[in-house]
Amino acid sequence: MKRSVIIPLLLLVLAIPLSLPAKDKGKPVDMTNVKTVYIGWVDVNPEDYHLQGYKTKQDWINAINAANEAFQKRCAGLKGMAGKTVTGAKEKGDADAANSDLYVKFTEVNFDHGYRLHIAVHFLDPKTNNELGSIPFRTHGAHFCTLSTCLDKELDEVGFEIDKQLASGVSQ
Repeated sequence: MKRSVIIPLLLLVLAIPLSLPAKDKGKPVDMTNVKTVYIGWVDVNPEDYHLQGYKTKQDWINAINAANEAFQKRCAGLKGMAGKTVTGAKEKGDADAANSDLYVKFTEVNFDHGYRLHIAVHFLDPKTNNELGSIPFRTHGAHFCTLSTCLDKELDEVGFEIDKQLASGVSQ
């Protein structure tokens, strides 16, 4: 009796870690017919300026804006974006992706006081609003950085994941 309970339990314990990474991978995006890409705004909460060590809310907003602009420029240069016309949101709330073939949307965004970025990425067809692929919610962090460069470093990591998803869809 004990053996019949212990063996399946051990197999379950061994199988769980093996199945988790596969489920967390996300779905690659078929980029064959994509000519234009719109990169959304990474909407970090400006009210958290005091938690991030900024003296004023405006200083934190300026850092968020600069990080978004730099991130969009880096995304435009990703291998998965090669040959595509890439535009990006100009400010928070700008989601005018109607003239694009692919909308890269960021949700569940939180940049916590431990300088970790929590984010999910969705690749949407702006004409139908159907999800073509995604990068599941993840936490990016644990980098050595200064106050002003932490958000940039975490967005670099998100950009790397976006590139993996889009580059794997180019060959389809």
